[in-house]
Amino acid sequence: MENKISGNFRKNIQIGSEVEIVQKNHQRSGELTEGFVKRILTNSLNHPHGIKVMLETGEVGRVKNVIT
Repeated sequence: MENKISGNFRKNIQIGSEVEIVQKNHQRSGELTEGFVKRILTNSLNHPHGIKVMLETGEVGRVKNVIT
């Protein structure tokens, strides 16, 4: 069983982490995209809507869940 950690805190996310993100154009539907973190784009320690990251595929979005 996979565990999911909140994506609102930067300390939960590392380069290479497997995450579920919501892309800007999917915010209304809440559609999640799964992938691995290439870059962390949010500088602050936390963000109420999720830390913004770029996946290895080049997609950008806010982390909803970190998969462990």
